[in-house]
Amino acid sequence: MFHNIWKKHQKSEGMSSNVVPVPNGENITISQHDQNMQKLKVSFINIVSSLKERIGKLDMKKVIHSVKVGIALVLVSLLYLLDPLFQKVGQNAMWAIMTVVVVFEFFAGATLSKGVNRAIGTILGGGLGCLAAILADKSGEIGGALVVGISVIIIGVGATYTRSIPSVKKRYDYGVMIFILTFSLVVVSGVRADKIMKLAGERLSNIGMGFAVCIFTSFIYPIWAGDELHSSTATKFDKLATSIQGCLDEYFEIANDKEKQPAMDMSGCKSVLHSKSSDESLANFAKWEPWHGKFGFSYSWEKYLIIGEVLRELAAMVLSFKACIQSVRQPSPTERESIREPCEKIGLSLATILKELGESIRDMKIYRAKILVTQCIRRELISLLVNSENNSTDETTLGLSSFIFQILEMVDKVELLAKKVEELGEIAHFQNKKLDV
Repeated sequence: MFHNIWKKHQKSEGMSSNVVPVPNGENITISQHDQNMQKLKVSFINIVSSLKERIGKLDMKKVIHSVKVGIALVLVSLLYLLDPLFQKVGQNAMWAIMTVVVVFEFFAGATLSKGVNRAIGTILGGGLGCLAAILADKSGEIGGALVVGISVIIIGVGATYTRSIPSVKKRYDYGVMIFILTFSLVVVSGVRADKIMKLAGERLSNIGMGFAVCIFTSFIYPIWAGDELHSSTATKFDKLATSIQGCLDEYFEIANDKEKQPAMDMSGCKSVLHSKSSDESLANFAKWEPWHGKFGFSYSWEKYLIIGEVLRELAAMVLSFKACIQSVRQPSPTERESIREPCEKIGLSLATILKELGESIRDMKIYRAKILVTQCIRRELISLLVNSENNSTDETTLGLSSFIFQILEMVDKVELLAKKVEELGEIAHFQNKKLDV
């Protein structure tokens, strides 16, 4: 009875409803409002799941770095927000905030490098600037102006020229720049400002506080440049191995319609070729980092740069090899079958050696007998090169010979890589890999 009255009331009010049967035989009426709430819940769940997927696709290291920068800014802002601290540091707290913004970098080594460079540059520039300002103050009005002008010219010219020296520019460029800036500010402001020593000391202490906050925050879940260089170098071997195998697979494709053949993705090989600047930056930052994980002080990061250079040379060869196999002077797919089996074995051997070399660096273990394998491959390639002279046409001979010759060049480069990795293993004390019995 009550249920029927309620249904009539809903109709009179123009409200829509659904009747849902339940196991006990009773009916539950769900109003349009309840349906809308359910739709909102479903939409909210979909939005949350979508956000989780997007966050999962992001590099968590970047997220962590962003959070750490925010924490550092909050900590250093306490110099302004808390009255006891602000009364001590005053408006000079701005230098601490500016230090955090300028110094805090993605890698811990980069933060340490910038912080040390900024500290040294500030101390030296501020010290010399104070001396020049004091000397200018005692030299009278005209003499003081001459002292300031001459000192700024000498320091500016000398320090700027020093920045152009490659060894200084690589590791101390930021410090020299801060030295020029600090010296110029101190010596020029010293002409008009009183108590220049007190002002310089307060600013230096605030810069030190900002640097301390950066180091403290950076070493919470640190992101090491050495780890990044180590893993990226090992990954390059896998990228080149995949590119070499892909080129050989494309070369021996039997399909007559070349337009329908899928193009080989060479993005990994190109990324290796363009990795010089990032490798040098990572190696420079890694030298500033303290002992962490398997990497101690004075670790042989220079060897990684040497291996990276050889890898880039091999990447250039692979790209040239890609152009070679696409040449119109290459023999027909049927004629390529005569050398398909040995070349595929050689390509598989090269890819295996490269992957094992990358694994050797990644696991910091020594893998032996690579040079002997490459010597066997070289002998087989030379025999193929001699046999290719029996082809029917000159263009076919030229195409096969250039194809085999480029593989031979890559074998030589892989052999050189094996030697460089073994040298790294000896210096870095890689462990001998245990062979399975």
